[in-house]
Amino acid sequence: MTQMGILYVVATPIGNLNDISNRAIEVLDSVDFIAAEDTRNTKILLERLGSNTSIRSYHEFSDTDEDDRIVQLIMQGQSVALVSDAGTPLISDPGYKLVRLARAKGISIIPIPGASSVTAALSVSGLPTDRFLFDGFIPNKRTAKEKYFHDLLLERRTVVAFESTHRIEDSLISLSQIFPKNRQLFVGREITKKFESHFLGPAGECLVWLRSSSNQKKGEFVLVIGGCQASLIEDQRHRDALLLIDKLINFMSAKDAVRIANEITGAKKNALYDAVLANK
Repeated sequence: MTQMGILYVVATPIGNLNDISNRAIEVLDSVDFIAAEDTRNTKILLERLGSNTSIRSYHEFSDTDEDDRIVQLIMQGQSVALVSDAGTPLISDPGYKLVRLARAKGISIIPIPGASSVTAALSVSGLPTDRFLFDGFIPNKRTAKEKYFHDLLLERRTVVAFESTHRIEDSLISLSQIFPKNRQLFVGREITKKFESHFLGPAGECLVWLRSSSNQKKGEFVLVIGGCQASLIEDQRHRDALLLIDKLINFMSAKDAVRIANEITGAKKNALYDAVLANK
């Protein structure tokens, strides 16, 4: 019986080619072929490494038949390296369908870790990293973008998101209008590349920094958005509870209305009682 090959998920540099690991080099040189999101970028990398491994196109527009073909080749004994345009595959990049299918077929899947703009930005942001949310690309359209930022107002975790050179200014304008003045934001531009630059501060100050030079608007951006303060969440719970009490109090006692509002929203019961009494 033919022994199945291995599917390697290989991280590649996000800008500086020197960031590739020795293990990644060994795998890319030893596999039967590489499934690449962008064959041109991967070819440049392989030329730098002096590798002649064949490259096969695999991107977000590849049909499910391509997943099947690659998996069949692995089951026939060939080993494959999956790479994205840059960084760690499957982090806002194609590949999960191939990995899922390979796993369903009992194929061994091995990660070859390395560069990721998400962890790189977090590590130098100066914002809390004990809990964070990765949210991919910020919505394109303004209405969806503003709703997205409003939804983050009460998010306590640090949020990491990507933004393009054409939309970064609009995003910072929206953030400066929606977020509190003291909410911290880190902007990482062209991480690991020649003209890398960073800025940490409120959205309004980030916008001033971005506009300070036309070059600052160029490149790929990672935003790290600090979480909101606990007091903001408590204030919102209190407001939500008061709105609920205002509806309930027509059908029950103030005591019962406060109790129910407290159970539903988590707002502080004593503060609700005080607010109801003051309103009377």
